[in-house]
Amino acid sequence: MVWTVIATALVLFMFLVLGALVSQARGTYGVPAPATTGNPAFERVYRVHQNTAEQLIIFLPSLWMFAVYVSDPGAALLALIFIAGRIIYARSYNADASKRSAGFVIALLATLILMVGSVIGVLVPALQS
Repeated sequence: MVWTVIATALVLFMFLVLGALVSQARGTYGVPAPATTGNPAFERVYRVHQNTAEQLIIFLPSLWMFAVYVSDPGAALLALIFIAGRIIYARSYNADASKRSAGFVIALLATLILMVGSVIGVLVPALQS
């Protein structure tokens, strides 16, 4: 599971960077904690971080199930695709929130492949026995 461990660390690092960007945006746009609204540019940075947190709840268990029941390197590759999707999502959301769809879809597809693949990876051997 070495590849999935590394991929998980990269995903968590990405999430930490997005959190640091929220902190930076607070200063840039004058939005003191604990406020989460006030400046639309800040709100976009904040929502990217929160939306990523929401996705991680589904993504991380799916990643590990896939790694265990299907493929460690395959899980890691899908994690890299997820990261790329979230980066595209963040960049496009921060520039123009209406153009965030491509990054969202890329990350979502990676997650769906992990979910469906892990279920198939469990069911196929179970049905063969």
